[in-house]
Parts: sequence; structure tokens; C-alpha cells
Amino acid sequence: MKLTTAQALVRWLLAQRSETLDGREVPLFPGVFAIFGHGNVLGLGTALEEHRDELPVWRGQTEQGMALAAVGYAKATHRRQVGVVTSSIGPGALNMVTAAGVAHANRLPVLLLPGDTFTSRAPDPVLQQVEHFGDPTATVNDAFRAVSRYFDRITRPEQLLSTLPQVARVLTDPADAGPVTLALPQDVQAETYDFPDALFAPVTHRPQRPRPDRRALTEAAGLLRAARKPLLVLGGGVRYSGAGARALAFAERHGIPVTETTAGRTLVPHGHPLHAGPLGVTGSTSANVLAAESDVVLAVGTRLQDFTTASWTVFSPDVRLITLNAARFDAVKHGALAVVGDADAGLVDLSAQLENWQVDPLWTERTSAERARWDAHIDTLRAASGEVPTYAQVVGAVNDLSEPHDYVMTASGGMPGELIGGWRGSGSIGMDVEYGFSCMGYELAGAWGAAMAHTEGLVTTMLGDGSYLMLNSELFSAAFAGHPFVAVVCDNDGYAVIARLQEGQGGKPFNNLLGDCRSAHTAPPRVDFARHAESLGCAVFTASTVDDVRAAYAKAREAAVAEHRPAVVVVRTLPDAWTEAGAWWEVGVPEHLSGRADFEESKAGQVRYLKS
Repeated sequence: MKLTTAQALVRWLLAQRSETLDGREVPLFPGVFAIFGHGNVLGLGTALEEHRDELPVWRGQTEQGMALAAVGYAKATHRRQVGVVTSSIGPGALNMVTAAGVAHANRLPVLLLPGDTFTSRAPDPVLQQVEHFGDPTATVNDAFRAVSRYFDRITRPEQLLSTLPQVARVLTDPADAGPVTLALPQDVQAETYDFPDALFAPVTHRPQRPRPDRRALTEAAGLLRAARKPLLVLGGGVRYSGAGARALAFAERHGIPVTETTAGRTLVPHGHPLHAGPLGVTGSTSANVLAAESDVVLAVGTRLQDFTTASWTVFSPDVRLITLNAARFDAVKHGALAVVGDADAGLVDLSAQLENWQVDPLWTERTSAERARWDAHIDTLRAASGEVPTYAQVVGAVNDLSEPHDYVMTASGGMPGELIGGWRGSGSIGMDVEYGFSCMGYELAGAWGAAMAHTEGLVTTMLGDGSYLMLNSELFSAAFAGHPFVAVVCDNDGYAVIARLQEGQGGKPFNNLLGDCRSAHTAPPRVDFARHAESLGCAVFTASTVDDVRAAYAKAREAAVAEHRPAVVVVRTLPDAWTEAGAWWEVGVPEHLSGRADFEESKAGQVRYLKS
């Protein structure tokens, strides 16, 4: 079949299918986000236009925003569907690098197709080309290498025959999932080749469930049987495996308290008697107290990043750590007993080895008591009086009005601590907190992608004024395309959470809150977020009090669904009221600051390598 490189790539995309965790067959690549320029409009753009009825193409306003939307889509589909993003060469391509970092840090699949410079070099240097004096083979797209799971530059059409199977492997593999970058020189996009028909035969990619090694399972079962106070930690891998129900059944059978990481949040119903709450810096004191006393921790599907482990101070130095993970890279960290395999299959096999083993009921019963104390603390924060709402109160209002199948999101600043620590979920997979890369701007762009994917229930994204100003243009993209969600924008006059970190360690207020930034005006201008969001095509509601937030959010939900566009709630919030879990986070503190003493004390209790 004689096709251009771009035509062959598009036909291959259309042939790829995916099996969801509930057994449905869907397109692996459900759509493409595209901004065209001279590097992709005639090659890939023409090929996409030929299949516009089969493969939807959505135009965003920034390449970064489109790629972040694709990341949000992948998360909302539990990595079973992949967004494709194409840009022209130069600045359009480089705009996607940040989003590739988000996907890489969070182990989420996305296919990036940046245009590239001519392989012929005949017209060099072309518009938007950066010349590398010592390496003519290098282009700006080499910047993607550091943030791609798989990178290739297609310099001949027939190279697709060997690289496309690898693209599919990485995008669907439970251990290797992440961003794939195929750099496409614009002259090669237009070159033709006689491709074999078999390349375009339909293929269905099904969830892989590699089973753990029996010897590792036996060792893990032995450690658990000897444990007096075990703890089960559930991460994002449990979500992507579809193992939430299995993990809860495992905990119930053996009486093990359960806690969640950031990526694993809402896997467990909040009111379940074995739910200890979320773990770590942005977690809960209930989970952190139990973690500090635990003698064996079974961590399933988590990379155990610093916010989860409180920079490795949340566990006792004498703890024994078992990691069940599809990626051996994550399983072997910190001297853990590595059990490499699928979360669902691994828990089945491990439970079989444990047979009827049960934890001491006194330890099991601690879970509800500790979480009740945390719940009472959150209730106090939500009920606090004051004219200006706090983040905790805004989260509480949204939580109370949300439905069981809704989906709530955030990414950066102070809001992750409020959602992770304070949200009370029903047990459905209903939260996306992008705290692997903590990318400001993901909240709105990612919500656009999530709204495309999450057809049951409503998507709500929560963010601060800083994130809104970083990247808001995809509000227009979602309004234009007709994808509804609610955005709750909390205006607290700047980067308040970094101001808290700065001042809390003894630093002087500087360059974070707007009042501490350099300005030529005695009365600097303020952003009218409501009018701005309205100008981008959104329905807008404002609030001043907690009761106002409830009323505005209820109206926003109705408007988003009825009008098929984003609805934005704007509320002024306090810049200095936070939900605290009482855990330490390691940051570099200079010796002359007051926070240095606490740094040295906490650093002394940091676990560097655990006993296997």
C-alpha cells in the first residue's frame, strides 16, 4: 500500500484497539490534539484530515496545554487509552517538553509527534531551526530524550515498521508506561513507501498481568506472618491494574490497616473501618501514626516518593518493607523485598500463601480510632468561622455536593494537601492529584482531557490563582469543543504555599505573595478572574463566603452540564490557613535560618536503606 509516512502512521493509529479494565474494547488512540505549523501541516495534517471522521482532532491554544490534556485523558482512562499530540518544529515542539515531564514522572502514556527539521538539509537553516555548531544531527527535539520512555526520529518511511511495535509496547506496558516521542522531519512525513497491509491490521492491546516469582512471594508471606503491626500502602499501580477491590478484600481477609498514596487516593471508601487515611506530608496524622509504629509495610503499586514517605521519615528505622510492583525499577528501592508483578495477580497469589493468617485485632482496631481523630480535625477546619473561606472549607463544600462517580483534580500549590488529606471519597476511582511533577497549569488543561474521558459523573478541578495565571488558555479550548467541567479558582494573592514554606523555615517574605513582589505601583492591578474566564467562553460564578461557595458550585455544576462548557467558580481564600498532617519534608535550609534546627533533628531520623 503506497502511502506517505504520515498516512501510514495515521492508519496504524486507527488500527490499534485497547481492552479496558472492565473488558470493553475501545480505540487505543481515541483522538489527536493538534496545532499545525510548517513542520506538520502538510504531512501529518493532511493525513489526519483524510480520516477526520474516524479520528477526532482537537485544536488547543498551546502545545503544552494540549499535551497536558492528553496526560489528563490517560489518567482518567487508567492508562488504557492514549492521547496523541502533534506540533510544528521549534517552539511548538519545545512547548510540549514540560508536559512530557509530567507524563514521565507520573508513569502515564502519551504519544508526542513533534515536527522536525529536514533530513535532506537542503533548505537549512529553516524557520524555527536551532543550529548546533558541532552536531548537525541534533535538533531541539533531542530535548525530549530526557522526558521520554521511548524516543525515535523517523528519517526513512520504512523505519515505522520496526519502531511502531515498540511504540505500542511502551504505551501499554504496565511497567514501562510513559511518554513516547516520534520526531517527524517534515520532508520524511511527505515521502512515500510501499507499506505492507499487515501493518494496518487491527490489534487489541489487553492489560498484562505478570505474576510474581514464587520464592519472592514465599519470603513476603513469611515476613507478614511474623508481623505484629503490618500496614498496607496502595499506590497508583493498584488503580491501573484495576486491583482496588482486590486490595480491599486482601486487607479485610487478613485484618491489615490500609493507607493510600497520592496516586492511590480514593481507592478505599473513606468510611471503611480499615481505612487509615492517606499517607505522608500531604496525608493524614492517622496514617502517619500507624506508619511510624508498623513493623512490616506492604507497598503495592507505588514508587514511594518523598511526599508519601515524608522524605523517608514516616516509617520506623526497623520496619521491613515489601514492595509489590510491576516495575522492578520501583520494587527494589530502599532495600525492599521486591515482589515483581501485577498488583491484582500478586495480591491473589500472596493471599493464597497467607491462607487464613490474621493480624492481631487490637492493631486492626487502631485504624478506626486514629482516623476518627483525623476526621474530627478536618471537621474542625471545615467549620471554622471567618469572613474569608479557607482552602479546607472550599474543599469541604465541593466534597459535600459531589456525586459518587464524580472526578476531582488538582496539581500544585496548597490544594494537593487539602484534597489528599481532607477529601472523603466513596471508593470509586475519583481523584487525580498531579503531584509527581507538581505542574502548575495542569489543573485546567488536564481537566479538559479528563472531561473528554470521564463520561460518567462530572469533573471538577481545583486550583489557585497562580496556576490559573500560568496556563488558562485551554478553558477556551474546552468551551469551544464543548467539554464540560467545573473549575474552582481560589484567589489568595499569589504563590501562598511557597510563601508558607519560605517563612516557615525562617526566610523573609519575598517574591511569592503579590504584596511581597517588586512593583512600580503603590496599588498594583488585580486580576478579575471572573471576567477573564467569561471572556474565554466559560459560565462564571463568584463567591465570598462558604455558603456562597456552596451555592455557586451547585449552579456551576448545572451550567457546565446544561451548556456543554466549563463553569468557573471564583472565590477569595485565606493565604495562611492549611491542612497539616504533621510530617516532615526535606528541603535545603541554610544554616542561618531558624528552620535549620528542625531540619537537623528530622534529618537524623531519616531512613536511608531498610532491612530486606
